[in-house]
Amino acid sequence: MGIIELMTQVFLLLAAGFLAIALAGCEPVGDAPPVASIENPPPVSKVDDAGTTLTIQDPGDVKYYGSDEPLRLGQQYFNRGIYGTAERYFQRAVEKAPKDPKAWIGLAASYDRLARFDLADRAYRQAIQLTGETTQILNNQGYSYMLRGKLTAAREKLNEAFQREPDNPTILNNMNLLNGSYRFIEREP
Repeated sequence: MGIIELMTQVFLLLAAGFLAIALAGCEPVGDAPPVASIENPPPVSKVDDAGTTLTIQDPGDVKYYGSDEPLRLGQQYFNRGIYGTAERYFQRAVEKAPKDPKAWIGLAASYDRLARFDLADRAYRQAIQLTGETTQILNNQGYSYMLRGKLTAAREKLNEAFQREPDNPTILNNMNLLNGSYRFIEREP
């Protein structure tokens, strides 16, 4: 047997061994856990004060309506900080239910986080047409202006929201953020 044939056999044996090791770690297809995707997102968990892990939603407690799924998924992805995916789901939600202010507010907030302020303003206007200037919308608009660096406009909106709900922790937090931002110079674009 020549050296080339011997090297070929050694190579094949090594390749077969590595393949056997690799396949030994694989699970059968039938027992594989579901893969997370946009249509099948992994569950979002939070831990309460007692250390118990809570899921966002218990499937037994939720009534399912097909048109609610984009809104629900938009909210989940937004809360995870995946704003591009949240924006797509909120866009689907407003297409399915154009008179749903929650969908419009979620879409506007997603646009804010993506720095698409022109689209955010349009979505806020649509939500205001449906519900009027709610405290949530005023707070969100104030945060939006803060993201843009328009601190005077942000203060006006947040003050309006604060006058309506002075004990709202979200508004108070945004006011604190705004107060911390005043050491920076405000410039117009």
